[in-house]
This record gives sequence, structure tokens and C-alpha cells, in this order.
Amino acid sequence: MQTKYYAAALFSFIVWGMFSLVLRPLSAYTSLDILLYRVLFASAAILVTSFLIRPKATKENIQLIRRMSTREKGAVFLHALCSALMLALNWFLFIYVMNNVSVKATSLAYLICPIITTVLASLFLRERLNKGQWLAVGLSVLACAMLAYGHFIDMIYSVVIAFSYATYLVLQKRNNRLDKFFTLNLHIVICTILLTPLLYILPSGTVHGADFYGYVLLIAVLFTIIPLFLNMYALKGLDSSVVGILLYINPTIAFLLAVFYFEEPINGVQILAYGLIFLAVIIFNVAYIRSQRKVIGKEVLTA
Repeated sequence: MQTKYYAAALFSFIVWGMFSLVLRPLSAYTSLDILLYRVLFASAAILVTSFLIRPKATKENIQLIRRMSTREKGAVFLHALCSALMLALNWFLFIYVMNNVSVKATSLAYLICPIITTVLASLFLRERLNKGQWLAVGLSVLACAMLAYGHFIDMIYSVVIAFSYATYLVLQKRNNRLDKFFTLNLHIVICTILLTPLLYILPSGTVHGADFYGYVLLIAVLFTIIPLFLNMYALKGLDSSVVGILLYINPTIAFLLAVFYFEEPINGVQILAYGLIFLAVIIFNVAYIRSQRKVIGKEVLTA
């Protein structure tokens, strides 16, 4: 039954891993410029989808909010606001680091992210990890330390990017009874409301060609709405820690593109570190699957 949730998480992280292919061609534009148009396009696309393609679900969710008490409405709004802030921060820093530092720096961010997600999930969601899963986390920490050696500034950027998305992931485990797609709608619309005033501080005279709008539209739909929705869907059936560990697929693909496509330099330590990460992903998921089988076996015996 969990196959569809794994598939959703895998697809979203594979897509995000290839983000540099559409972001690097926009390196001539400022990070804020790209972010604002990304949010505007994403907001327009998701609103059209909600009201024209999913009108029934949208109406049901709006009615559900109306029936909530003032306290419940406040909790929903606060949750959506915190989620939107984490997304906005994550998107801005990711774009900035990708186009102004290096692709490998953003790759490092999403190597750290699963570790932070796992720790946050353990602390705040009481998700328990078995020995095999903790071994995988330990290998991941070692690999990240190896990759960060000699790149301290990159590490600072990476930690902030990672923490913002890890926090967003953990926040999405909260059940507020709203449809996942409608919840994502709230996050992106709030992002747009918060960021739109920044349009007035963009440099005047910037010319946006057809390629700019084409790439940003692709980013808004294929690299924002679809993977975010699939990520939230995956969290319905998987622990945050599992989704966090699967996130390693994203930086691994980004790293391979950085080396083989963008031809950024690589050394033996980095190769060894990524080898450890592959091993950690395998160990974590094997340990998780075994623990789930034991739980199912106990339930069958009890029944």
C-alpha cells in the first residue's frame, strides 16, 4: 500500500534534482527577480487549477474553514503562514546559492536536510528510529562533514536552506483536515501576498525576454507545484524521517549534474562522501521496511 507514497516522493525528488537545468539559464537575472516571478506564476497556475479543474474540492475546503471555530481558523492560518515563510526563505536562498555560489553548494544543503528532518521529526513528532535507521543517519552526518570540509561559507548557506525545508516538511505532518492540494494553494498564495511588495524594489529597466517567462513558467509548474503536491501526498503515508532520507536523491542528481554537465571540479573525498550517502539511503530504507513488516506481523498475530 505504501508503494504509491514512495513513488510520489521519488518522482518529486528526481524532478528537484534536475532543477539546475532550468535555473542556470536564468543566472543573468537577480535571485529576487526569479523568485518573485516564480511565486506569481505558481500562484496563478494553482488558483486556475483549484477553481477550474478542482472546483468541488476547493468549495468543500472553503466551507470546512467557514465551519471552523475562531481558534481553529487561527491555527490553520498560523500553520499556513509559517509554512509559507519557510517556503519563501528556502526558494530565495536556493536560487541565490545556485546562481551565485555553486550547484554543489545547493546539493550540500539537501544532503544536510534529511538529517535535520529526521532530528526534528524525532523531537517534535515522536517518530522513533530503529538502530539501522540511526546508523544511516550517522553515515549521513559523516558524509556531510566530509563534503563541508574546506567549504565553511557554503556550509552556512546549506544549513539555512536545509533547515527551512526540513521545518516545512515537519509542519506538513500536522493534520488540519484540509485537502493537501488546497493546503498547498494556501501556502503559495500567502507567499505571493508576502513577496509581491518586493516587486517595487527590483532594479528598473530589467528586460525579460520570452526565454525568461518560459523558464519561470516551467519552474512554477513542473519544479514547484507538482513536486510540492507529491511531497505532501507522500507524507500522508510515510514518516517525515523516511521522506527526509529519500530527499537524498535530489542532491545526488544535482551533484552528478554539477560534475558531469556543468563541469564543476570534484575530488576523491567528495566521491567517497557520496558513496556513503548511497549506502545510508539503502540502509535507512531497508531498516524502515523491516520495521514496518514486524509491525504488520504483530497486528496479524494479535488479530
